Amino acid sequence: MLGWGLAVAAVAAGYLSWGWKGVVVAITVIVFWLLMQFSRALRVLRIAGQNPVGMVPSAVMFASRLQPGMKLPQLLLHSRSLGQRLADEPETWAWADESGDRVIAEFGAGRLMRHRLERASEVSRVDDGGGP
Repeated sequence: MLGWGLAVAAVAAGYLSWGWKGVVVAITVIVFWLLMQFSRALRVLRIAGQNPVGMVPSAVMFASRLQPGMKLPQLLLHSRSLGQRLADEPETWAWADESGDRVIAEFGAGRLMRHRLERASEVSRVDDGGGP
């Protein structure tokens, strides 16, 4: 909403300052900005699409870079891989490394709400029922 509000304000300011020429300049700047955003999104997806889905070199290092409030494209830049979708509600994605460690990220309103690191050694433990 903020971006669209600024776009309307730019068109209005252009009109008040230079008339229709100002409107044309404002619209040109807005279209240029939108093309830059589109180009950035395509670059992120191209980089992420070149690697196996849901794989990262190190899940521990990837998890250490995550912060609540990050957007999915920011995570894709850090992981350099598309995540494996686990659930729709809440939107949940996972990335794993070769050792089996896995990062699970939950999103709400387009932003990272929380994430957790699952270590392969903790997941693979099996309680055989027989104690020492």
